[in-house]
Amino acid sequence: MPKPRKVSFSADGIAEGQSSKRADGLYFVATPIGNMRDITLRALDVLSSVDVVACEDTRHTGKLMSAHGIKAKLISYHDHNAARVRPQLIDRLQCGETIAVVSDAGTPLISDPGYRLLIEAIAADISVTTLPGASSVLAGLTLAGLPTDRFLFLGFAPTRANARRRYLEPFADVDATIVLLESPKRLAKCLADVLAIFGDREAAIARELTKLHEEVIRDRLRALLDRYEDAPSPRGEIVLVIGPPDPETAKPPDPDEIDSLLRDGLADEKPSALATRLAGELGVPRRQLYQRAVALRDADD
Repeated sequence: MPKPRKVSFSADGIAEGQSSKRADGLYFVATPIGNMRDITLRALDVLSSVDVVACEDTRHTGKLMSAHGIKAKLISYHDHNAARVRPQLIDRLQCGETIAVVSDAGTPLISDPGYRLLIEAIAADISVTTLPGASSVLAGLTLAGLPTDRFLFLGFAPTRANARRRYLEPFADVDATIVLLESPKRLAKCLADVLAIFGDREAAIARELTKLHEEVIRDRLRALLDRYEDAPSPRGEIVLVIGPPDPETAKPPDPDEIDSLLRDGLADEKPSALATRLAGELGVPRRQLYQRAVALRDADD
């Protein structure tokens, strides 16, 4: 890849020629999520002119810098060393240095480190600037084929099934498209819980976004679960996009039949476990089944 010509831009985006020193402060810089060319001219300008770049993995960010012909001082800043490194970064900023923060891919703070640093910089009256750009969340939402006028990003759900269900349940009735990030190895289990909690909605799975083998699978949650449940784990970080509640499919198909299934199940199962099992089978939100199971149990006592 040819090395880009370094050009500085003023706040309104007008080229000024190479600047010798960037304005003091903290810069949060979005970087590519796959394709190295998905980086803005402004990001290249900032990364080439700050005093230091704080990144999750210096080796990973070093490859990005090399690809664009940038020589920058890199320091490691991630979840495991943040408590120790953050005060050092704040001290350097207060001494007039300029620091850019990048994640391994995408926009910092969006399921990536940086939030505490941002808060402490604001509290210390340090200038903070964002350089928008690539984001797997927005890329997945764009390609999902689901409503985009109102959406809710939930990040990574907990890895354990019970915690994941508790995490998802408050959002079952939200009238918006839901976006989740997930590990390939946990995709099937996550789909099973999403189906149980939300019911059988339209959804999409996007992976390898912006890369050579980019793939988006669009179908209902039950069909997606059938596709991935017994298959090898797909490659690449997963963006799972779930459509808003469907007024027609969200209604119980037969309330009397559901009551009968719940009463039969209550003989051997607790309401929580029963609701989880039937939600996956019926495509009805788990919370709705759980509340009805508790009501039936209490009425029969």
